[in-house]
Amino acid sequence: MYPTPRAAPARAPFTVPQLRQRKQAGEKIVALTCYDASFAACLDASGIDLALVGDSLGMVVQGHANTLPVTVDAMVYHCAAVARGLSSALLVADMPFMSFRDVPTALATAARLMAEGGAAMVKLEGAGWVCEVIAALVRHDVPVCAHLGLTPQSVHRFGGYRVQGRADDEAEKLVESAHRIAEAGAEALVLECVPAALAARITRELAIPTIGIGAGPACDGQVLVVHDLLGLTSGKRPRFTHNFLAGRDSIAAAFAAYRDAVRDGSFPAVEHSY
Repeated sequence: MYPTPRAAPARAPFTVPQLRQRKQAGEKIVALTCYDASFAACLDASGIDLALVGDSLGMVVQGHANTLPVTVDAMVYHCAAVARGLSSALLVADMPFMSFRDVPTALATAARLMAEGGAAMVKLEGAGWVCEVIAALVRHDVPVCAHLGLTPQSVHRFGGYRVQGRADDEAEKLVESAHRIAEAGAEALVLECVPAALAARITRELAIPTIGIGAGPACDGQVLVVHDLLGLTSGKRPRFTHNFLAGRDSIAAAFAAYRDAVRDGSFPAVEHSY
């Protein structure tokens, strides 16, 4: 007896080249972070463009105080689970702490995330020496999303989870780093917890799209953690979050409301920005 063929996706798969195409067309990119097949399937059915398997799973799923304990094995496991729930959304996977500390290690990590985890793109934090790693990954046909601003893997250096780029010298350093990342070959850049005006400047100056989280409405796209979007975050919630499930009767409706709010520019609003 033959297995039942898998149904064709309701929409064409979102691809890496479409990231720049969206920016050029002025169309917002909608992204969500999730960690399992069930949320991934709902995300996919809701027309979300990009699914990010973040190392934030260390805090959201595993209960750690930060993202540093997350292993490559854990990322591969969750990435593969999310991949099984997707048919159209672009799958991006975080490279965890110290898993891209040099070029050979980064290539080995990316190979696992893509071959075993099913990712189409990897994301890594920082600039400086990281630009060499980005360039090497790109030379080996690994699409890269960079990450600047509040980079959670640097929590101890920052002294906590703090907005980055408020001072003029910090802002100029972030702008310079963004340009270096783009020159190294990154296809997209996540900006986390930076002043809205600074994110708007970086977005204007770069040819690659920016995806904001706590970076104001001018970014080319937005990303939230699914648990934040659904109001499941315990304790003090970050300013940039919003409970899209409130007043709605299903997770699918919450995802659709988030999608529409990002695309029409109503989210994030002033109260979600710095």
